[in-house]
Amino acid sequence: MKKKTWSFLMICVLALSTVLAGCGGGSDSEDGKKTITVWAMGEEGKKLSKLADKFEKENTDINVKVQAIPWETAHDKLLTAVASKNGPDVLQLGTTWVPEFADAGALLDLTPYLKDYPDFKPENYFAGSADSMTYDDQVVGIPWYIDTRVLYYRTDLLKEAGYDKAPATWDEMKDAAKKLNDRGDDVYGLDIDRNDQITPFIFAWQNGYEFEGKDKMNFDSPEFKEAMEYYTSYFKEGISPTTEGMDIVQAFKDGVKPMFFSGPWMINIINDQAPDLKDKWAVAVMPKKEKNTSSMGGANFSIFHNSENVDESLKFISFVNEVDTQMEWLEMSNTLPSRKEAWEEPKLKDDPLLSVFGEQLKSTKASPQIKEFEKIAQEFLSTIERVTVGDADLDKELEQFNKKAQEMVEE
Repeated sequence: MKKKTWSFLMICVLALSTVLAGCGGGSDSEDGKKTITVWAMGEEGKKLSKLADKFEKENTDINVKVQAIPWETAHDKLLTAVASKNGPDVLQLGTTWVPEFADAGALLDLTPYLKDYPDFKPENYFAGSADSMTYDDQVVGIPWYIDTRVLYYRTDLLKEAGYDKAPATWDEMKDAAKKLNDRGDDVYGLDIDRNDQITPFIFAWQNGYEFEGKDKMNFDSPEFKEAMEYYTSYFKEGISPTTEGMDIVQAFKDGVKPMFFSGPWMINIINDQAPDLKDKWAVAVMPKKEKNTSSMGGANFSIFHNSENVDESLKFISFVNEVDTQMEWLEMSNTLPSRKEAWEEPKLKDDPLLSVFGEQLKSTKASPQIKEFEKIAQEFLSTIERVTVGDADLDKELEQFNKKAQEMVEE
């Protein structure tokens, strides 16, 4: 109860202390046009104005005001908007934020509009994206761009280790990583980012783990435990580093870390920062145990619950989600389109790297759709660190973590 009270006070303080710019729903401008306000985060927010200009040319009765918000301040600003009921018309949300703001009643239920906007229906999106669209049986967001994790690997070094192609199973990945690790001192087989909160859950999903819901935490289930035994074994056996060190691109280039997991943004980074690696690396779908599941991330567009310009907001979201617009956005931002139909375009289908992401997207999961997941995931990183670095007992740590997770959802 104390934490609930603190959260409420925090929201109130934010509401009183922050002056919001460009929000409160759209309004009629002097030229008689409707004006909608769109909050978009980070670099996407800076670039979205170009698409907004194109939308305005096609919809001459609507003005779009895009406000770019830095990711580091976005969460607090959204909390303030919820508390003051003075938000934008359209807002971008990272997929892991959707449950929190949907639970707070900040997001308009779009279900009644699916008939008029059939492209918004979940079947137009990959399963992992479709999971992030809904909360309590309401459609509260439309996927804008998406990402997933795949395996990046040095083809030349894997070939030297006896692998002409990427490892396809857990057993193969462990074997390949061991052989790469045995090349000498100060080199590793597989780099696992210990600060990435979703990676342990990816391993769990691959082992058949299914989150049962907030009424019964099951992070101590056999499937979850077995996956964590596999995950932690890489660190215990020295195959993956337990210390922060060399930049991943430099380490990849030098062969120190010849395999790692990452998203689509890494393609351009490697090409730009390590051009000498041309034709010496590739990507592959995740190695499988029961499945080869990976995570589904990205961002959705939602409509603020008390927007006075719902029709105009729907038109804008529909425009940015057209296949042609998504392909244009790919060129502008290097982010992947959410519409399944877009993945039939030659630029994606025929690209040797991007097509792998398209294949992986068929087997993805969104993070558990509960508002406490971010807090639970951060707690788990601390838990698993005590095992990988502190040599704590895995079974005991998972038992304690499961209890903490249950307490978090009951607060």
